[in-house]
Amino acid sequence: MTNIVDFLVIGGGPAGLAAATLADELGLSTLVLDEQPEPGGQIYRGIESVHPKTLSLLGDDYGKGRSIADAFRQSGAAYIPNASVWRVDDDGTIAYSSDGKGATAQGRRVLVATGAIERPVPIPGWTLPGVMTAGGAQVLLKSAGVVPSGHVVVAGCGPLALLVTRQLIAAGADVAALLETTRTGDYLSAARHLPRALRAREYLQKGMTLRREIRAAGVAIHSGVDSLAATGEKSVRSVSFRRNGSQAEIQTDSLFLHFGVSPNTQITRQVGCDHEWYEPQRYWRPVRDDWGATSQNTIAVAGDGGGIDGAVAAALTGRLVALDAACRQNVIDRAERDRRAAPIRADLDTHCAIRPLLDALFTPPAEICAPPDDATIVCRCEEISVGDIREAVALGAMGPNQLKSFTRCGMGPCQGRMCGLTAAELIAKANGETVEDVGYYRIRPPIKPVTLGELATMND
Repeated sequence: MTNIVDFLVIGGGPAGLAAATLADELGLSTLVLDEQPEPGGQIYRGIESVHPKTLSLLGDDYGKGRSIADAFRQSGAAYIPNASVWRVDDDGTIAYSSDGKGATAQGRRVLVATGAIERPVPIPGWTLPGVMTAGGAQVLLKSAGVVPSGHVVVAGCGPLALLVTRQLIAAGADVAALLETTRTGDYLSAARHLPRALRAREYLQKGMTLRREIRAAGVAIHSGVDSLAATGEKSVRSVSFRRNGSQAEIQTDSLFLHFGVSPNTQITRQVGCDHEWYEPQRYWRPVRDDWGATSQNTIAVAGDGGGIDGAVAAALTGRLVALDAACRQNVIDRAERDRRAAPIRADLDTHCAIRPLLDALFTPPAEICAPPDDATIVCRCEEISVGDIREAVALGAMGPNQLKSFTRCGMGPCQGRMCGLTAAELIAKANGETVEDVGYYRIRPPIKPVTLGELATMND
C-alpha cells in the first residue's frame, strides 16, 4: 500500500532536514527518505553520534549541523533511514528499498535534496589502493574516527581540499604536503568577483585561516601544480607532479584527491527534469525557478543537488521549497509565502555572494576534465580507459548513450556517477563539440541496485 503525504523529501542533509522541519510546522504531512542511517547528509554525516573528540577536530561549521538535526527530530515529520530510492515517477510516486524490503510512497510535492557528488579525478594511478577522494577521507573521519597511517598527500583545488588537510592534521595524520593546481593567474582572473565576495567575508577569512593553520603545522603547500600521477604496484607509494616546469615526486601511503563537487542529478534526470550546463564549474544542474520548482510539476530541488552553494545555503533553499509547497496546497497564501521567504532570501543572497569568486578561482583543470593519457581509467566499474573512449568515438559513438553500446562505459553499479562528466568531456573534445551538444547519459530506473527479493515484497 502506497503511503501518500503532502510533502515527500528525498535526502537527509541540510536542505532536506530544514525543508521537512518547516513543512511540518506549516501543517503538511511530511516524510523523509534518507539513504543514511541517521540525519545529516554528507556535510553533517554522523552529527548525532559523533564522538566529542572527533567533533572538536571537525570544527564549528560541522557542529552547526546538530541544531538542524535536533530541530528535525523534534518535528512531527516521519523519517525512514537506510532508504535507497531507485525510482521516481512524475506523479510523485517513489519506489525505494529499506531493511531488505521494497516499498512505495507518494508526495503531492516531492523535494529532491540528494546533494552533490565529489568530482571524479581520473589521473594515472587513481585506481590504486590508497588513492581516494578527500571527501571519502572525511567520511571515514566523521563516521568512524579513522585517521590514515603513514604519509598523506592531499591534491587538487577548492575549499574542501584545505578543510580536509587541516582536519587530518588536527586528527594526528602525517600530512606530507598539499598540492594545489590553482595558479597565480587564477587569482588574478577571479579578482573581479572580489567586491561581491566581500559581502560574505567570513568565508574568505575561513580560507585564510585554514592556510595559516596548515603552514603553521609545517605542511608544505605547493601551488600551480599539474600532471598529477599516482605510482605504485600493490598500493600507492608516491605522487608525481610538475611545478614551474620541473618534475617532482613525493613519497606517500595515502593520496586524497579533490577537484570540487557537482550536483547529484541521477534522480532529476531519471524523472525527466530539464537540465542546463554550468560552464564555470563544468557540470550539469536541473533548471529551477526561485522556489526550487523544476520542469516536472510535482518535483522541486533544493541544496547542492541544484547547484553548489554550500550547507548553509542548502538549508535556506530547502525552507523556500517548503514554503512554496505549502502555498501550492493552499495551506498558506502567496502573500504569506512571500513574506516569510523575504528574510530567507536575504540570507541566501549573502551566503551565495562568495560563489562566483570560488567558481572562477577553482575551475577544474582541462587535464582533469578530459585526461590526456590513453591508459588512464575513466569508468572504474567496467575498466574503460581514455583510449577506449577515443577509439569508440572514432568508430562512430557520437554521445554518452552510444558510448554505452560500444564500450559499456556507464553501465556498472554506479550508473555513470563516476564517469559521466569525464566521458562527455572526452567525446566533446574528440568531436570538436561542446559538452552541451554531446549531452549526458540517459538515466533509467532502477538508479540504485535493487534485489529480486526487494521487488517481491513491493505488494506486501
